[in-house]
Amino acid sequence: MAMLLPLIVLGGMMFFMTRSQKKQQKQRQDLLNSMTVGSSVITIGGLHGIVEEIDTEKNTVILNCEGILLEFNRVAISTVTAPTEAVKPAAVVETTEEDNK
Repeated sequence: MAMLLPLIVLGGMMFFMTRSQKKQQKQRQDLLNSMTVGSSVITIGGLHGIVEEIDTEKNTVILNCEGILLEFNRVAISTVTAPTEAVKPAAVVETTEEDNK
């Protein structure tokens, strides 16, 4: 009985450690799968860019980094944010002196 308790504790620790690793792997895979053209990303090297193209056959992405196109392996992406949308300029409304009176 005294030998059984340490084995149970060891088995429980191994179970929770592998469960944690699987959860992290699933989160990482979901992050990479959420990447679309136009997504803003940060690589593991700290390079910021916008996804221009995703090649699922070669498992690579092409990033636009301020006009420079660079090809990276998909696993080199550390952070993905939502696709950026073009910001529309505010409408200009002209007023005359008669409108102000």
